[in-house]
Amino acid sequence: MESLRELYRIGAGPSASHTMGPKRAAELFLQRTPDAASWRVTLFASLAATGRGHLTDVAMQQVFDARAFSIEWKAKDRLPLHPNGMRWEALDADGHVVDSWEVYSVGGGALREENSPPPPDVYIRRSMKEILAYARESNQPLWKFVEEREGKDIWDYFAECWRTMQEAIDRGLEAHGVLPGSLKLRRKAHRHYEQAKGRPGPLQRTGLLTAYALAVSEENASAGTVVTAPTCGACGVLPAVLRYLKEVLNADDRKILRAMATAGIVGNLVKTNASISGAAVGCQGEVGTACAMAAAAAAQLMGGDQRQIEYAAEMGIEHHLGLTCDPVAGLVQIPCIERNAVGAMRAVDCADYALLSDGEHEIPFDTVVKTMKATGEDLQERYRETSEGGLARLHIPPGVDPTAIEGNHCA
Repeated sequence: MESLRELYRIGAGPSASHTMGPKRAAELFLQRTPDAASWRVTLFASLAATGRGHLTDVAMQQVFDARAFSIEWKAKDRLPLHPNGMRWEALDADGHVVDSWEVYSVGGGALREENSPPPPDVYIRRSMKEILAYARESNQPLWKFVEEREGKDIWDYFAECWRTMQEAIDRGLEAHGVLPGSLKLRRKAHRHYEQAKGRPGPLQRTGLLTAYALAVSEENASAGTVVTAPTCGACGVLPAVLRYLKEVLNADDRKILRAMATAGIVGNLVKTNASISGAAVGCQGEVGTACAMAAAAAAQLMGGDQRQIEYAAEMGIEHHLGLTCDPVAGLVQIPCIERNAVGAMRAVDCADYALLSDGEHEIPFDTVVKTMKATGEDLQERYRETSEGGLARLHIPPGVDPTAIEGNHCA
């Protein structure tokens, strides 16, 4: 498994796979072909179907600035490795292709070529079963395993990520107005927060968790700076749970960073053995994984042992199995923002439930990850981030021209 630096990425939203990944690809191809007269990229399948709503074109154009750059959109065609395929071409002054590159944005901002070697293994154990066995044998907590594999400087990186998460919460709680895009959604985080603070202490939980998750997700929808956890579309779940538990448990930042490490193991296992890409497996791979990560972090912060932490993470994915990715108007807004709020609440519930038990349960984490992958592969493509099925097809907001919604007009 890769370093957790590849799972937790700091960058601008609204989508890790549709914004951060393509922008990085543009930067790499421009570095590779700096003397070309012009550049062209063809976007395929899911990347083309919802690219405009995810600001894919805007992110790439920022890289090329005033240079001659064009985009072709082929939502009905697909390259072999992944739905988020790109074909980059550099052209000379006569319009002849002088260099080309096919690459895929595979989720969480990561890029992959079809025949590229696997990334270096920072974590030699690739299953929860192996990691738990090692933790028992070495008599150390899960977060210590991260430090052992990554080095002590990983805590500085986690601290930077935690600062970024908190800043996104704070900005989102203060912001008002309407989110960008055709849906014209009003921001809700500030209202949720004010209503929660007006309730008696024990009744604040739902309001605070949803306010914090909405704050981050609304910042993401506004192309603000967030941390993939594991993606931009699911970036509100883990920060919300960490912020809430920091406050109610009076947890210091050292404990928060250790919880991030344990959450990172969970996310990395899903990324390695299944997928965190909505285009590949649906939203179960995004919000489902985020819920599992946050549930594991919550269980640890609440005093759970390793079996209870694994149980909480398993439930986080199990009870998101089959969740489709069907963004209305191709935007990371409906149902994405609300799903982050519900995912945060469910994560704390999973941790609570696991801690009421002795940690014994029937379905291991590794099994539910394999099930999620198989379920995602069985989903019809229109339910995997194409905006051609589900809510995206059946709900056209008033005042929005359905022919102008990328993805829906192809149905």
